[in-house]
This record gives sequence, C-alpha cells and structure tokens, in this order.
Amino acid sequence: MCQRMKNRIEVLAEKLMMNEIQGKIWIHLMVEFITKLLLVAEKDAILIICDRLSKITYFVAITERHQ
Repeated sequence: MCQRMKNRIEVLAEKLMMNEIQGKIWIHLMVEFITKLLLVAEKDAILIICDRLSKITYFVAITERHQ
C-alpha cells in the first residue's frame, strides 16, 4: 500500500534521441596498440587504426620503443 502511494521525486527521462551520423569517413578514429609481442622482422607491436563510420581498419607493425 505504501509503495503505491509514494510520490515520485526523480525527474522522468526524456525521449531518447538518435546519435548524429557523420557523413565523412576518417573524421572519428579509434586507435589502439597491441604491445609485448614476439619480435618478428624487428617489430614487436601492432598499431590499429579504425574509422568508426566505415569500419575500415589498418594494422601497422611497429617497434615498441625500449629505453
């Protein structure tokens, strides 16, 4: 009975809006590194570059800088 009579104090959620879709590729990128790999052809890391709109992905073999 008490729960049915309780007044709401939180603000009701508004209508959900769709995210804006970008029309140009290579504007919003995602960049990741995979490190600590075995040394092959003097490369021991991978740089991953991904376009978030078109999902085109490049994998670049790189050398992790050791000091």
